[in-house]
Amino acid sequence: MAKLKSIAFAVGIMLLIGAALCLYFSLQNLSSIRPASAYEDMGVHTFMPEEVYPVQRENHATGRQKRNHSTTTVYIVRYRAEDGSGYQYKYESGSVESTAQNILKTGDPIERRVLSISGEDGYITIDADETAQTYEARQKRTYWTITGVSAAYLLVWIAVNGLLLYKRRKGM
Repeated sequence: MAKLKSIAFAVGIMLLIGAALCLYFSLQNLSSIRPASAYEDMGVHTFMPEEVYPVQRENHATGRQKRNHSTTTVYIVRYRAEDGSGYQYKYESGSVESTAQNILKTGDPIERRVLSISGEDGYITIDADETAQTYEARQKRTYWTITGVSAAYLLVWIAVNGLLLYKRRKGM
């Protein structure tokens, strides 16, 4: 029973650290979200798959798999706007090359909305049915959810450990 308690305590501490980090980074990301007015809608463009190329990424496995294979190959399908505007979209198809090659072989076009970043020489692509406002709202919703779950865990952890500490001191 004592071993189970020590494992539960260690897991609780790890989750506490994870929740604190999630809270910190989600609040940091919330403050860096551009407002919808910072984007200029360049319209919906049709993109055609143009090429497949491999990229090395850090392997997020653990243990022996991480030691033996510190990087993994991910295949990127690059799409180019067919109207000649020069816009590109890169889709990460995963670690199986045949999946990426099938996307290229079928040649199915996709539609993406292009949002130009005002004051910069950059752009982002989002789903065709999204707008700058829905994109901003989705980002905020994601980070507020992470913030809420992390804060809730921190509060529960503090309450449970405060109650346990109170019971220990009262019992002494």
